[in-house]
Amino acid sequence: MRTLVQLSLSLASLAAVSVLYVLLCSRACLRMCCLPAGGLASPPHAAPRALAFLGYSRVPDGEPLARAPCRRCALVSSSGQMLGSRLGKAIDGEECVLRMNHAPTAGYEEDVGARSTVRVVSHTSVPLLLRNQPYFFKQSQETIYVVWGPAKKMSREKAGPTYRALLKVVEKYPRLQIYTLTEQKMAYCDDVFQNETGKNRMKSGSFLSTGWFTMILAMELCERIVVFGMVNDTYCREKNRSSVPYHYFEKGRLDECKTYLAHERAPRAGHRFITEKAVFSRWARKRNIVFTHPSWAGG
Repeated sequence: MRTLVQLSLSLASLAAVSVLYVLLCSRACLRMCCLPAGGLASPPHAAPRALAFLGYSRVPDGEPLARAPCRRCALVSSSGQMLGSRLGKAIDGEECVLRMNHAPTAGYEEDVGARSTVRVVSHTSVPLLLRNQPYFFKQSQETIYVVWGPAKKMSREKAGPTYRALLKVVEKYPRLQIYTLTEQKMAYCDDVFQNETGKNRMKSGSFLSTGWFTMILAMELCERIVVFGMVNDTYCREKNRSSVPYHYFEKGRLDECKTYLAHERAPRAGHRFITEKAVFSRWARKRNIVFTHPSWAGG
């Protein structure tokens, strides 16, 4: 009898040890399957790691854009729709803020906010930034500038005029982060336009807008995009639409919708603003993209 009791205790102890071993192994295996390549598992609430965004080449060393992705982004239109919106706090409250060209924030903070994480700039707007270097480059050295344009203007190897100008800016302000789109990235953006519209950009006489390049970058960089001040593709054909300036900082000049419609109808050298917005609407059905002021969604 005593032998049977001892045998039972031994078996119970062995079973307990086996269960503990299985539990420990299971936890270890779980940790191993979640390890990043070549390293230990990250803490559950660790900040996102920096990623390399190919197609964006740093001035002057050519390194790709590298930074952590943004969970939430505000993409701020330069449209006159922003006037009187009082959305500045909401915009600045997003993790990252993307702006376009030379749209200022000074004097418009209540409507458009003050922060700028990334500023996407057309080669045609670079001279406008150069005229106000203390504002754009001296005071805003935390902003990442992403400049796009044709190879003849932007070529690093052939020292295009826009690239030379950017090189001088970086020499003057060494902390600045300026990137240019590579020729491969420019071709990719053309291909996206053709795939989405069925039209070859060159043959159709179309110019891509800075908004096009900004949206493509935002979809690469951001998990959620909140677009402020961008109208949809039918807005300018509505009878009761409001008339606003093309740019919020150029009051009394070009009317936004008149400009959009003129470009859309132009046989050559036209920005297809309305066509692009129809594409954005389709993208919003599949991606986490929200449009506000005015509010609309992919239909």
